[in-house]
Amino acid sequence: MSRFVAAIDSGTTSTRCMIFNHRGEPVSVHQLEHRQLYPQPGWVEHDPLEIWSQTQRAVTGALEKLGAAPGDIAAIGVTNQRETTVVWNRRTGQPYHNAVVWQDTRTDRICADLAGAEGPDRFRSKVGLPLSTYFSGPKIRWLLDNVPGLREAARRGDALFGTIDTWLIWNLTGGVNGGVHVTDVTNASRTMLMALDRLEWDDDILAAMEIPRAMLPAIRPSSDPNIYGYTLQDGPFGARIPICGDLGDQQAATVGQACFNVGEAKNTYGTGCFMLLNTGTEIVPSKHGLLTTVCYQFGDQPAVYALEGSIAIAGALVQWLRDNLRLIDSAPEVENLARTVENNGGIYFVPAFSGLYAPYWRSDARGVIVGLTRFIHRGHFARAALEATAFQTREVLDAMHQDSGVALQALKVDGGMVRNELLMQFQADVLGVPVIRPRVSETTALGAAYAAGLAVGFWKNIDEMRANWGVDKIWQPSEDDAPRTKLYAQWKKAVTRTFDWVEG
Repeated sequence: MSRFVAAIDSGTTSTRCMIFNHRGEPVSVHQLEHRQLYPQPGWVEHDPLEIWSQTQRAVTGALEKLGAAPGDIAAIGVTNQRETTVVWNRRTGQPYHNAVVWQDTRTDRICADLAGAEGPDRFRSKVGLPLSTYFSGPKIRWLLDNVPGLREAARRGDALFGTIDTWLIWNLTGGVNGGVHVTDVTNASRTMLMALDRLEWDDDILAAMEIPRAMLPAIRPSSDPNIYGYTLQDGPFGARIPICGDLGDQQAATVGQACFNVGEAKNTYGTGCFMLLNTGTEIVPSKHGLLTTVCYQFGDQPAVYALEGSIAIAGALVQWLRDNLRLIDSAPEVENLARTVENNGGIYFVPAFSGLYAPYWRSDARGVIVGLTRFIHRGHFARAALEATAFQTREVLDAMHQDSGVALQALKVDGGMVRNELLMQFQADVLGVPVIRPRVSETTALGAAYAAGLAVGFWKNIDEMRANWGVDKIWQPSEDDAPRTKLYAQWKKAVTRTFDWVEG
């Protein structure tokens, strides 16, 4: 009997393969970074061929570390940075252009034109999303408009669109030799092209965005007993293994956190920061700047939906301090640097590098640092950068409470930044509720593994998966209410200083 399930987790800055046992414990991991490409201000790209190459190396590395035989792997799940857009030739396997990353803002004019007199909520009633540079649909339109010959290739059926999950599954299942062109409902729900209620591509929106339907992948459940496809004998897994789990990274983390009940929420601290609240089989429209999205769909069961608050820059701000300002040599150093000061010294760092996402949706915003005096030094910069993540999370939580009427009693957290003890304590202080870190904090990969394992019976039901979840640490909010009153009020004031920076 197969002993493990594998997950490929292709994120914004790196790809890894993680292998899990039946208890949901990681038994092997191999992770490799890929380049961040910035050809113009506001543009962010990745090389899809580099991501595919790094994926293959990550898989072979994880298998070698474990010493696993091909038959030891029961199934494979894939999870991915969601809205990042790839278009490639089905006959050659070559991308027509670098991947346009979710943070990229080049589609601002396209979004404004599509909004027209109806405004940014033109399609929201169907897709749960405002028109924004964040989502895949406008990125596809930009590529069709700007890559010579692409629109004609798309009409012929030679050009395929996919988010990174689709690109990897196509390559893993054969590529130009019969690769399967699929995505799941969660990733499809982030394109602005899928009707939430029908879980199908919407012809009216495709017509409005001038996107040929032939480009688009088939939409499948997140956990599919019918199997998307199988890896190749001569591929990186070295065997014919079913690929049957696929989730966007934030939905995968929600599954990995076992947030299967209505009202359960999690927050993932990665490149960006993403809070999801399970709303069950009900599609809940947001009136306070949140996104309505698909949370997951298991087999032939009804889809489960969520409210999401998306923050563009969280861990990426620490990376910026490291790579651009060179205040630190490695990301973990930011905590020690921040601990050299008792507070932020009066400065607030609003990292609207790509505009503001939830709850503002202001593409005209750009980052600011306010409150500078000669007293400020590098320790205050580090502390203000960490506090920015906590304050942004508070804004999302407030919006979620307004939309759902549910007062959160505790917040489950995961992602790379949850090892930062100073940040987690400040987060509890700003929210006024306990913050809970699970034993397995890398829940994105775990959620993809759960989806795949559920499809083949490795886990029988969600109760088995829920039983694997356990607490590693809880941070209780302090009695000092300044972080959630005075400091938060100053943060809100700082946010207003980012508005209207980009004109026209």
